[in-house]
Amino acid sequence: MSETYVLKADLRTRVGKGSSRELRRNGQIPAVIYGDKQEPLAIAVSYKEIFYKIHGGGFKTTVATIEVDGKKIQVLPKDYQLDPVRDFPQHVDFLRVSAKSVVHVNVPVHFKNEEAAPGIKRGGVLNIVRHDVELIVPANAIPEALEFDLTGLEIGDSVHISAIKLPKGVTPAIQDRDFTIATIAAPAGLKSEEAASEGAEEEAKDGE
Repeated sequence: MSETYVLKADLRTRVGKGSSRELRRNGQIPAVIYGDKQEPLAIAVSYKEIFYKIHGGGFKTTVATIEVDGKKIQVLPKDYQLDPVRDFPQHVDFLRVSAKSVVHVNVPVHFKNEEAAPGIKRGGVLNIVRHDVELIVPANAIPEALEFDLTGLEIGDSVHISAIKLPKGVTPAIQDRDFTIATIAAPAGLKSEEAASEGAEEEAKDGE
C-alpha cells in the first residue's frame, strides 16, 4: 500500500465559475468530498500539492487525510479534471472512506525479469494488453501495483489475470473470464519466415 499523506483544505462558502477562477488566482483549486451517505463538502486545496501528487503517480490509489474546519477526513481521490491545453489540475473529487470501505480502483501492472524470458531473448516483444487492472479492494489495503514474473515465457505465451497473485481480500472487477494481461508476440521477421514456410509447405502438397 502507498504511504498516506495529509492535505490541508479550506471550506468553500461560494461555488461557481467565478469563485473557482478566484481560487486558482490564489494558488488553490476547487474540490469536493462526497460519499459515506453524507452531504457533499465543497473545499479548496493547494494547487501545487495536487499538481505534484497527480503527476507523481499513484494519486488515485493512495488514501489521504484531509484536514478541514478542525476535522480529519479520510479520502480516496476518485477523479480530477485537467486543463485541456496546459494539463493543469482544475478540480478534484474525493471519496470518503473508512477502515471498512471497499472500493474499485485501477492498479498498474508491472513486469519483471524480461531478460529471463526465452521468447523475449529470441526477439519476441512483450505486448501489454492491459497496463492496469480494475480491482475491488479494501480502501486501507490498496496495492501500489500488481507484479508478474516473465521468467520462462516463450513466444506465443500469454499472461492471464489468474497467473498474478493478488493480495488477500483483493479481487478483479471482471470475474466472468480469465482475461489477458500481456502476450509474448513474435517479431515481424519471424512472422514473415513462418508465413513463407507455411506457403512453401502448401505448394509442395499441391504439387504431390
